[in-house]
Amino acid sequence: MTDSTGAASRVADALRAQIGSGVLVPGTRLSEDRVRAEHGVSRSTLREAFRLLIRDRLLVHELSRGVFVRQLSRRDVSDLYEVRRIIECAALRHIRTLRPEGLRRLHAAVNDGRAGVEDGRWDAVAAASIRFHEALVALAGSERLDTIISGVLAEFRLAYAHMTDTQVFHAAFLKRNREIAELLGAGDVEGASGMLESYLVEAEEALLDDFIT
Repeated sequence: MTDSTGAASRVADALRAQIGSGVLVPGTRLSEDRVRAEHGVSRSTLREAFRLLIRDRLLVHELSRGVFVRQLSRRDVSDLYEVRRIIECAALRHIRTLRPEGLRRLHAAVNDGRAGVEDGRWDAVAAASIRFHEALVALAGSERLDTIISGVLAEFRLAYAHMTDTQVFHAAFLKRNREIAELLGAGDVEGASGMLESYLVEAEEALLDDFIT
């Protein structure tokens, strides 16, 4: 990896994290000058970083207007949920060993979500939910699956900006996160995967019922 390629990847990772945490919301225009100054990179390096994120479906380039954080359609949301059901439920069903460190990571995400609710920090609750689902897939012990779900969930995080009331949505499904973690802690992998599947179906319905453009 050349220095310029490594720098582009670092900038892309930083922007991806800002999108994932909700700092950069869908529709935000990314100023080349501001992002370059923030990360201390050349114009060509920044454009390579943008290219990586456009490939990952997190940014879009609009001719004569610039680069923007992507906005999802209802069809995008449904497709992302279908992909999540396939990956997340299959990952749980293929767990060979429930390792303590994996369960701790799962419970840490639940606890972070509850702390966010208590503090009224709903962006933190949303970020904790993403970490919870990444931790679920990580229980399968596959680095490739981890990479795939990380990309899917980064794109999915964009959907939260299309909701009128994220508090009701996250409060309801945070409880389900805890229940799934408890089932896994008890060794009931099949029960957890079944609950996860119904959870994702209901979450899709709830998000689309509240979807705004």
